[in-house]
Amino acid sequence: MRHALSRRFLAALLLGSPILLASPSARAQAEQQALVDRATLTVNDLLGGEHGEDSRRILRRARAVLIFPRVFRGGFIIGGEGGAGVLLARDAAGSWSSPAFYGLGGASLGLQIGIQDAQVIVFIMSDRALRAVLQSQFKFGADASLAVATIGAGIAGGTTAALNADFVSMSRARGLYAGISLEGSILARRNDDNEAYYGRPVSAEQIVLTMEAHNPGADNLRAALIRFSTN
Repeated sequence: MRHALSRRFLAALLLGSPILLASPSARAQAEQQALVDRATLTVNDLLGGEHGEDSRRILRRARAVLIFPRVFRGGFIIGGEGGAGVLLARDAAGSWSSPAFYGLGGASLGLQIGIQDAQVIVFIMSDRALRAVLQSQFKFGADASLAVATIGAGIAGGTTAALNADFVSMSRARGLYAGISLEGSILARRNDDNEAYYGRPVSAEQIVLTMEAHNPGADNLRAALIRFSTN
């Protein structure tokens, strides 16, 4: 009797928890979908509302965009900092690609003192900057010919100068535009995440340049970028 009850309990637990029954690839894809969904929220948070006009002006001229829903700054004991994000590029017709997955890390992320995590968007303003990002690993500030501008609390005042930069970063923490320095931070492709999300090996170039890969789960993110880059 006891064994029968145990089997019934286990069966009920499994039936009530589909994630436990999912294959490893399905679980991995669910993790990437959650990141894409958080990226959509980040776009709406940072580009929407009364403070988003200047950032939308920059987006309208951007070649591509990197979105990090949470860039984390570790403490003295925890150590380390960075976050997971996605890269999307725009074609000549104004359509945005599906996302390629990236990680951001390093010892130089310039989050303000007291801020432990922030939403970050990096606008990629030139083709040469996009080509640099599409390398297997890219370090902000390593190439002196690629200018990086940071938008902080005075977002309106820096817009004109920002448009002349190759990268423009903006961030928000605790509801406030905080400003973040990317100097020295390392950007790396996550090929395993791309394979998990699209169900086959696919490169960042195939996703964002030739647009050979598509996942319907990213349609809301693409639609948000289209909306904010055309209005």
